[in-house]
Amino acid sequence: MADQTPQDEYVKVGKVKSRYWVQGSQGSTVILIPGIGVAVESWVSNIEALSQKHRVYEIDLVGCGRSDKPSVDYSLPFFAQFVKDFMEVQNIDHASLVGWSLGGGVSMQCAIQFPEKLDKLILVDSIGFGREAHFMFRLSSIPWIGKILSRPTKKGTARLLKECVFDHTLITDEIVDLYYQLAALPGAHEAFLAYLRSNASFFGSFKKEVIQAFQDNLGTMTIPTLIIWGKQDRLLPAKHASIAESWIPNARVHLIDDCGHCPQMEHPEEFNTQVLAFLNS
Repeated sequence: MADQTPQDEYVKVGKVKSRYWVQGSQGSTVILIPGIGVAVESWVSNIEALSQKHRVYEIDLVGCGRSDKPSVDYSLPFFAQFVKDFMEVQNIDHASLVGWSLGGGVSMQCAIQFPEKLDKLILVDSIGFGREAHFMFRLSSIPWIGKILSRPTKKGTARLLKECVFDHTLITDEIVDLYYQLAALPGAHEAFLAYLRSNASFFGSFKKEVIQAFQDNLGTMTIPTLIIWGKQDRLLPAKHASIAESWIPNARVHLIDDCGHCPQMEHPEEFNTQVLAFLNS
């Protein structure tokens, strides 16, 4: 974890009290969107570098981190509307989105629903390009069984975090404690299960209709897109990056070696260099 992080700030997005960080006062606006069940802390190794040339927001998606966790259908269109509403509350007319994992799917959904709001798109080990995913997510989508297996514990949190990275030594006790605390917040477990049941099934992990919607709509997208993927991702296989490149007309791929599902944390210098070069091109 970084020694210094931006101060927590909160804003009402509709009825949802939402946590965010913001840093930087020049250049274009960039919004960093994390994955399911995680939070703004996912970007602690990136915000300082990116905010040197951009105004950078990191948000806790509704249902995640320290944002409110209402009992709703956590579909991708619902998340996309939340991001658009956040932008409007912050008076952000348009921005580039950097979406990791679930955040990548949310970013693509924003590009489909609100293309006029986006400058550029950066997808980091994103959902949406195949039905395969880690068996732990398949099991968690099964009613009753999933509720028991996905109940947060420190041991389970450590095990999942280590599955996310290539080098297990990156997962320190401090990181495990942080993500366990987030997972144990009131409503967090229920929101996690609601997201899985809205978007995933046991037999194929991600529902066929979720993947088909992206395949049907991304072909007409004109937003410049950078796809970053860890070559050794065990949660979402790196072959999905090639599928993404074939579906999105104005896209290019950068693969990072010795890297799992978390390029922004595992190889922050390479990640930041690629993102800044793309944003400034």
